[in-house]
Amino acid sequence: MKRVSTAVVTAMAVLALASVASAEPGTFKIDPDHTNVGFSVRHMFSNLNGRFGAFDGAVTLDPKTGQVTAAKGVIQTASVDTRHEKRDGHLKSPDFFDVAKYPTMTFTGKSFKQGPDGTEITGDFTLRGVTKPVTFKTKFLGAGPDPWGKTRAGLTAHARINRKDYGMDFNKVLDTGGLLIGDEVDINLEIEAIQQ
Repeated sequence: MKRVSTAVVTAMAVLALASVASAEPGTFKIDPDHTNVGFSVRHMFSNLNGRFGAFDGAVTLDPKTGQVTAAKGVIQTASVDTRHEKRDGHLKSPDFFDVAKYPTMTFTGKSFKQGPDGTEITGDFTLRGVTKPVTFKTKFLGAGPDPWGKTRAGLTAHARINRKDYGMDFNKVLDTGGLLIGDEVDINLEIEAIQQ
């Protein structure tokens, strides 16, 4: 009986230490299998949604509070996907992403302002060789152990850019007088990351 009690106490101590360790601030690497890098832009009379399939990045955060203190991401522009092969080919051309010349777009966080729901992350966003400050509003969804012995964290993030700021000027005037494509692009991230 004493051996069983000792084993139980030891197991509880190990679990308690693991919980404390997992609650420490640390670097969380983005899990591409459980993360979505999406965008939305006006297309005539509706909004067109797309995503990127190849990317990597990491955030440094406190799993207790959700406070982010570092963030970096790299997206492969050739992985753009709007579920329409011809349109995706046009998006990869010099009219838009010009993937042959600019194979990646990047973001590096520079300042971090904690709010009630998450962190406002302002940093350098580089697209088509142009770097401008962009602010992502994040919402912390929580953190904790997964079934495979790792610690995971979840975030959503949103930013808005003007594509013309990055040299994406292509457009067409509709018969009604409007434009084929809007200038403002919403970037929407659903992030799941694993503590390293």
